[in-house]
Amino acid sequence: MSNALEILGLRKTYAAQGRVPAKEALKGIDLAIPAGSIFGLLGPNGAGKSTLINTLAGLVNKTAGKVTIWGFDQDVNPRQSRAAIGVMPQELNMDPYFSPRASLEVQAGLYGVPKSERWTDELLALVGLTDQANAYARNLSGGMRRRLLLAKALVHRPQILVLDEPTAGVDITLREMLWQNVRRLNDDGMTIILTTHYLEEAEQMCDEIAIINHGQLVVQEGTRELLARADGKTLVIDAGGRVALPSLPAGAHPEWRPDGQLAISYPPSLIRADQLLDALRGAGVPILDVASEQPDLEEVFVTMTRG
Repeated sequence: MSNALEILGLRKTYAAQGRVPAKEALKGIDLAIPAGSIFGLLGPNGAGKSTLINTLAGLVNKTAGKVTIWGFDQDVNPRQSRAAIGVMPQELNMDPYFSPRASLEVQAGLYGVPKSERWTDELLALVGLTDQANAYARNLSGGMRRRLLLAKALVHRPQILVLDEPTAGVDITLREMLWQNVRRLNDDGMTIILTTHYLEEAEQMCDEIAIINHGQLVVQEGTRELLARADGKTLVIDAGGRVALPSLPAGAHPEWRPDGQLAISYPPSLIRADQLLDALRGAGVPILDVASEQPDLEEVFVTMTRG
C-alpha cells in the first residue's frame, strides 16, 4: 500500500451555539500520508490539527470530504478504518483506579481483541511499566501516564499511530525513551503521524511534513525539501577580530556577533559561498576558521504561517 492515509476535500464546520458563531475548522484539506513513514502534522494553535485528528479517530463527524484509512473508506467501513488507527491523545485521560495492566486489558476488550491475541505484557515492557503493572494509575507520575497512553494506543496493533503532542511537559529522559519506541515501531512497518510544537523534534524525526493554518493545507513536502524553501544560509567566519569589510555581492548581509565572529547571511540561490570567501580574501580579510549555518524548521514554519 503506497499511502496509509488519504484525505480528499475534508471539511468540518462547527454549528453556531448561542452567541458563538459557526466556525469552519477545516476548509477542504487534501492530504496523502505515505505508508511506513514518520509524518509531521504541524500548525499553530487553532489551525485545525485537533479537529483533523479527532476526525480520523471517529470522534468528530466531518461535514464533507472523503477519508481513507489503510484502504478503508471511513464512511463505508467505519469499523475497519478505526481498527487501523491508534491515537495517543495529548490529554492524560485515564481511570485513576485502574492499574496499567487492567487499563490495557479493558482497552483491548473495547477493540474486540481476543484474549489469545492480546500482548499486554509485551506492551508494558515496551513502555517501561512492567514494575508498575499492578499499581493504581492515580499513583503514576505524569511521565508514566504518558507511557500508558502510548501502550493503550497500541493494544489492537494498528497500522497507523497518531501521536498528539506526545512530549509536551515531559523530561529529556522520557522524551528519548519515547522516540526510541517510536523508531522501533516505525522500523517494524508502522506509519507514525506526529503533531508537536517542538519543531526540532519534527525536523529530526519526520520523513515528510505538512503544515496547516486556518483550516487549510499550506504545504506538504519532504523534510529536506521543506528546509530548502528557506533560501538562506549563514557563513560564520573567525577573522581574528573586527576588521573593515569589503564590498560583498548584492544580497549578502554581514554583521559582527558579540563573540567577535563575522556572520554573513546570503541566499544560496543567488550567491555561492566561494564568492563571499573570495571577496574577503581579495580584500585581505584574514579567515582563521569558517562554519556554515543552515536554516531550521522553525524559520520555515514561521514564514509559512505568518499572517
